[in-house]
Amino acid sequence: MEAAKRNEELSIGVHVRYNGTGSAGEVLALRSDDDGIWAKVDTTQLWYNSRYLELLDEGEYRKIKDRESKKKTKKLDEDADERELTKKKIDSLKEDLEGVDMSTEMCDGGG
Repeated sequence: MEAAKRNEELSIGVHVRYNGTGSAGEVLALRSDDDGIWAKVDTTQLWYNSRYLELLDEGEYRKIKDRESKKKTKKLDEDADERELTKKKIDSLKEDLEGVDMSTEMCDGGG
Protein backbone atom coordinates (compact mmCIF):
# COMPACT_ATOMS: atom_id res chain seq x y z
CA MET A 1 0.00 0.00 0.00
CA GLU A 2 1.38 3.44 -0.89
CA ALA A 3 2.42 5.82 1.86
CA ALA A 4 0.02 8.43 0.46
CA LYS A 5 -2.85 6.15 1.43
CA ARG A 6 -1.40 5.67 4.91
CA ASN A 7 -0.07 9.17 5.71
CA GLU A 8 -1.04 8.69 9.34
CA GLU A 9 1.77 6.08 9.47
CA LEU A 10 4.36 8.23 7.71
CA SER A 11 6.51 9.75 10.43
CA ILE A 12 10.11 10.51 11.25
CA GLY A 13 12.06 7.32 11.79
CA VAL A 14 9.94 4.97 9.65
CA HIS A 15 11.49 3.07 6.76
CA VAL A 16 10.34 3.76 3.22
CA ARG A 17 11.14 2.78 -0.35
CA TYR A 18 10.90 5.20 -3.28
CA ASN A 19 8.95 3.45 -6.04
CA GLY A 20 10.86 5.22 -8.82
CA THR A 21 14.28 3.72 -8.10
CA GLY A 22 13.80 1.28 -5.25
CA SER A 23 15.96 3.40 -2.95
CA ALA A 24 15.17 2.65 0.67
CA GLY A 25 15.94 4.51 3.84
CA GLU A 26 14.75 6.11 7.02
CA VAL A 27 12.62 9.26 7.06
CA LEU A 28 14.60 12.12 8.60
CA ALA A 29 12.11 14.96 8.21
CA LEU A 30 8.64 15.74 6.95
CA ARG A 31 7.11 18.83 5.38
CA SER A 32 4.00 19.64 3.41
CA ASP A 33 3.02 22.08 0.70
CA ASP A 34 0.37 22.42 -2.00
CA ASP A 35 1.79 19.34 -3.76
CA GLY A 36 1.45 17.05 -0.72
CA ILE A 37 3.56 15.63 2.06
CA TRP A 38 7.30 15.29 1.49
CA ALA A 39 9.75 13.06 3.32
CA LYS A 40 13.52 13.48 3.46
CA VAL A 41 15.26 10.08 3.29
CA ASP A 42 18.61 9.46 4.98
CA THR A 43 20.31 7.34 2.30
CA THR A 44 19.95 9.92 -0.47
CA GLN A 45 19.35 13.12 1.53
CA LEU A 46 16.56 13.88 -0.99
CA TRP A 47 12.94 14.90 -0.48
CA TYR A 48 10.29 12.54 -1.93
CA ASN A 49 6.59 13.14 -2.37
CA SER A 50 4.82 10.67 -0.09
CA ARG A 51 2.56 9.43 -2.88
CA TYR A 52 5.67 7.75 -4.39
CA LEU A 53 6.85 6.17 -1.15
CA GLU A 54 6.06 2.74 0.19
CA LEU A 55 6.20 2.16 3.93
CA LEU A 56 8.40 -0.80 4.88
CA ASP A 57 8.27 -2.93 7.98
CA GLU A 58 11.53 -3.76 9.73
CA GLY A 59 11.82 -7.17 8.03
CA GLU A 60 11.43 -5.76 4.51
CA TYR A 61 13.92 -2.98 5.27
CA ARG A 62 16.51 -5.47 6.63
CA LYS A 63 16.17 -7.62 3.49
CA ILE A 64 16.86 -4.61 1.27
CA LYS A 65 19.83 -3.48 3.36
CA ASP A 66 21.28 -7.01 3.48
CA ARG A 67 20.97 -7.29 -0.32
CA GLU A 68 22.68 -3.89 -0.76
CA SER A 69 25.42 -4.92 1.66
CA LYS A 70 26.09 -8.13 -0.28
CA LYS A 71 26.26 -6.16 -3.55
CA LYS A 72 28.76 -3.73 -2.02
CA THR A 73 30.88 -6.59 -0.66
CA LYS A 74 30.88 -8.30 -4.05
CA LYS A 75 31.84 -5.01 -5.75
CA LEU A 76 34.69 -4.48 -3.26
CA ASP A 77 35.94 -8.02 -3.93
CA GLU A 78 35.78 -7.46 -7.69
CA ASP A 79 37.64 -4.15 -7.32
CA ALA A 80 40.33 -5.86 -5.23
CA ASP A 81 40.70 -8.58 -7.88
CA GLU A 82 40.99 -5.90 -10.59
CA ARG A 83 43.66 -4.03 -8.60
CA GLU A 84 45.62 -7.26 -8.11
CA LEU A 85 45.46 -8.03 -11.84
CA THR A 86 46.63 -4.51 -12.69
CA LYS A 87 49.51 -4.82 -10.20
CA LYS A 88 50.59 -8.11 -11.80
CA LYS A 89 50.54 -6.50 -15.26
CA ILE A 90 52.67 -3.59 -14.04
CA ASP A 91 55.15 -5.95 -12.36
CA SER A 92 55.40 -7.95 -15.58
CA LEU A 93 56.07 -4.78 -17.61
CA LYS A 94 58.75 -3.72 -15.13
CA GLU A 95 60.46 -7.09 -15.49
CA ASP A 96 60.35 -6.82 -19.29
CA LEU A 97 61.91 -3.35 -19.17
CA GLU A 98 64.77 -4.39 -16.86
CA GLY A 99 66.52 -6.06 -19.79
CA VAL A 100 66.39 -2.99 -22.05
CA ASP A 101 69.86 -1.49 -22.73
CA MET A 102 69.72 2.27 -22.46
CA SER A 103 73.42 2.81 -23.29
CA THR A 104 74.70 5.64 -25.47
CA GLU A 105 74.97 3.30 -28.47
CA MET A 106 71.28 3.69 -29.15
CA CYS A 107 70.10 6.10 -31.83
CA ASP A 108 69.90 9.73 -30.92
CA GLY A 109 67.16 11.96 -32.19
CA GLY A 110 69.48 14.99 -32.49
CA GLY A 111 69.61 17.24 -35.42
